Amino acid sequence: MHTLSIVILGIIQGIAEFLPISSSAHLIIFRDIFGIGKFMNENMALTFDISLHLGTLLAILLFFFKDFFTMLKDGFTKGIKTEEGRLLWYIAAATIPAGIVGVLFEDIIENFVRTNYILIAIALISMGVFIYLADKNSKNKKNVFEINLKNAIIIGCSQVFALIPGFSRSGTTIASARLLGIKREDAAKFSFFLSAPVVAGAVFLKLLNKTTWTLILNNIGIFLIGILASFITGLICIRLLLKYLDKHDFKAFMIYRIILAIIVIITIFIK
Repeated sequence: MHTLSIVILGIIQGIAEFLPISSSAHLIIFRDIFGIGKFMNENMALTFDISLHLGTLLAILLFFFKDFFTMLKDGFTKGIKTEEGRLLWYIAAATIPAGIVGVLFEDIIENFVRTNYILIAIALISMGVFIYLADKNSKNKKNVFEINLKNAIIIGCSQVFALIPGFSRSGTTIASARLLGIKREDAAKFSFFLSAPVVAGAVFLKLLNKTTWTLILNNIGIFLIGILASFITGLICIRLLLKYLDKHDFKAFMIYRIILAIIVIITIFIK
């Protein structure tokens, strides 16, 4: 039974990390409200969530391996003289705001928001509407290599809101990129590129905690299954989302977020 719950949570992470629907909100909702993975205590749940993010990080690195390789090679050998090298340093600059806020306020946000299901539901609805409107009222002007430093920092700052479950890291970054005139598919690509250092940093900081290693070593099977499930699902979802955005807008995601939020609110009041 536990294995099935782990696989389900891994699949949820793999889907929700890349679709603009908030992976953190989904993990909280499915565990705390729907009871999937309820056997985990708070420390175990937080550590397991980080391991699932590791799975989706590996999916990003594998799917965009050639892109990251070229960006790193050009970034460290040619600086900003090439498009790929310039993009690397723009990504680095865009990572700073969320990194600082995450380190300083992560515990406060976790303690205040993680169990505030009404706030999460409100975030799901409001951000769903915002993503749709931002996309609908934006023009397709720029590709990913036409993003400038100012654009990158604005998009990076939007990630700060994603620390609140329900807002969605991919949702906030894609929406802000669309408002800046970046094409849908390129906005998604930049969002994926930007997620790599943020997620890697979160995983690294969590692994510095001795308690984390104790939990992992004592439950190694659970963590490996979760990582594998989120990795495989993540690879599939990256490809599907990029293909979907080539011809579709974000209306379906807005509707889904609103429906999920309503279900959460109703469930809370029934309980």
